[in-house]
Amino acid sequence: MIEFTHVSKMYKKRSAIKNISLSLPLGKIIAIVGENGSGKSTLLKLIAGLSHPTSGSVTVNGEIANRRIGKLVSYLSDHDSFYPLFTIREALAFQASQFPDFNRAKAEEIMRYLQLEPDKRIRDLSIGNRGRLKIVLTLARDVPYILLDEPLSGLDPMVRQSIVKGMISYVDLESQTLVMTSHEITEIESILDSFIAIRDGSLIRMADVEELHESEGLGITEWMKKTYV
Repeated sequence: MIEFTHVSKMYKKRSAIKNISLSLPLGKIIAIVGENGSGKSTLLKLIAGLSHPTSGSVTVNGEIANRRIGKLVSYLSDHDSFYPLFTIREALAFQASQFPDFNRAKAEEIMRYLQLEPDKRIRDLSIGNRGRLKIVLTLARDVPYILLDEPLSGLDPMVRQSIVKGMISYVDLESQTLVMTSHEITEIESILDSFIAIRDGSLIRMADVEELHESEGLGITEWMKKTYV
């Protein structure tokens, strides 16, 4: 379980996260939604141990989230972090050398599913194909928690649906939780179990998607249009 306990995060004098407490169980697909600059990416960085709370605590399976929490968390950043001279195959080999839990066979399968050419150099890839490669490298780790920061950003709308289906196919919900931020809520809503809505760094709602449909007759996008005014 991922646990936030009265977590606040300040960047210089700016408050990015304000007194958030929540729990994220294993075996779920969860979206973090909100406006630009609301703190979505900061939440993921706190879970990944790449940022530290100014106050409060973040734990992953009972361990304080810091850089060593990488053994439990696979994190896809919204920024590229590749060696551009590597081929895709070399990028997979490098990832395997860094993480003992990296499943090379799974990575090869996802690579083929996403139609990436293994001998293509990263410097020659389009923005969309770099995004696909990041998804391969992140989903192929056998860890309890997978964090995706805007995984559909830069991808052709025509391929987003297959990417979303791949997220379901290559995440084991018996043993993994997937947490993502995305602006393409309509495209991912069908696979979501629940969502976390934040505004100006504050938690305003955490709910099951099915509950939202049944209690209010709304999808997440409609609820956001009604709420974020």
